[in-house]
Amino acid sequence: MAKNDATPVAIDSIDTTAIDQNRRRFLIATATVVGATGIAAWAIPFIKSMEADKAVAAEGAPVDVDVSKLEPGQLITAQWRHRPIWILHRQKWMLDTLPKNKPRLKDPNSTAAQQPDKNFINGDYRALRKDIFVAVAICTHLQCVPNYAPKPKSVNSWWPGGFHCPCHGSMYDFSARVFDGSPAPLNIPIPPYYWKKDTLVRIGETKDGKYQNWVPSIW
Repeated sequence: MAKNDATPVAIDSIDTTAIDQNRRRFLIATATVVGATGIAAWAIPFIKSMEADKAVAAEGAPVDVDVSKLEPGQLITAQWRHRPIWILHRQKWMLDTLPKNKPRLKDPNSTAAQQPDKNFINGDYRALRKDIFVAVAICTHLQCVPNYAPKPKSVNSWWPGGFHCPCHGSMYDFSARVFDGSPAPLNIPIPPYYWKKDTLVRIGETKDGKYQNWVPSIW
């Protein structure tokens, strides 16, 4: 018989150290990939949560509105805290109606906490400037947005002009003071604001940086 010349390999001749090192490298690499994936998966929602915090902060951030092109009698609407904000350029005849309205109003002197501070605005104008009126465009009854109804007698026979809520009929004058007989209990809120310059109004804080977290008795 032919003799088998194949030489058996001894187990002791296999480099088990090299195998162990290769296996260790593989396990470390795998753990690194899995770990990196886990960190990334954790980091994404964390980053998004940071972005959400910034978004929440931005909701209450002051906004600047340019009124340089606002014509007399014109009303524009801005947005602050996801709420509409009226900016009305009042004409002289509109201002002249305000003192005459007082006997018909629920709160003619704005004593309710519908503005940042009792000394912030006062009198019939409810504004830092007579000609430019700034207010939150929300009815204090059920939070509908009133219509701008400047034409006298357009709402009823004695209507002097102002704002009229289409939902339940609440009526306000050109200073957003509520008339008697309206379901709305309070005047429309006046937000904190100040004039950065003659044609630029900042809504959401006063000049000293106060009242950014202010809320009225009723929006």
